[in-house]
Amino acid sequence: MSGSASCPRCGQDVHRLEAERSWVCPDHGTVQPVWPVEQPSPDLMHHIALSSRVPVWIPWPLPNGWLVTGVAAVGEDPMAARAVAVACSGPAPLGGLGELIVVAEEPGLGFGARFAGLDEPDPGEAIWSRPSDARIVNGHHPAAMWSLETRRDRAAFVGEAQGLWLWAVLWPADTGYLVAEDLGLMDLREAPRAFDVPCGALSPRLLA
Repeated sequence: MSGSASCPRCGQDVHRLEAERSWVCPDHGTVQPVWPVEQPSPDLMHHIALSSRVPVWIPWPLPNGWLVTGVAAVGEDPMAARAVAVACSGPAPLGGLGELIVVAEEPGLGFGARFAGLDEPDPGEAIWSRPSDARIVNGHHPAAMWSLETRRDRAAFVGEAQGLWLWAVLWPADTGYLVAEDLGLMDLREAPRAFDVPCGALSPRLLA
């Protein structure tokens, strides 16, 4: 296990107020904690999927040469996640190493916004005033995705699926081509227990 419970919005350690049964970040007040991240494995992935309240999205099929490189769950009850981030990495479309984090979360938690490099927990209303830039197929349902203005080292997209935020953040920025090519997602909660999740070394982006 790496580290302690942390803030979904900034990654700082959080402390628990036992009397109020809540978790507090020095900068963001009461939050839902991110539980310590472990080395990914098929058993860990399925364990989180069995109890998660939100989808555990895995790009599927994975791009050629890519592996799942971590999973992080958010929520006061670690057995009922209210947000889940899945990290993957592999060869980038234009060379070098590409990385992707897909987040499903309830509104207001700020976990996806953290990876996207946004200051606010949600993307805001302005993005809905323009046409979408891409789509992601989750299961058999296409989800419209909007690109976000963010730091130059990454590409960030957000949309909605099953009444929840769906975020896709990619490094470097040109790896965003994966989303432009109609990336497919599978909810691991719906996969058979025998499904073998291809896992690699833990992504440091989940620990940052």
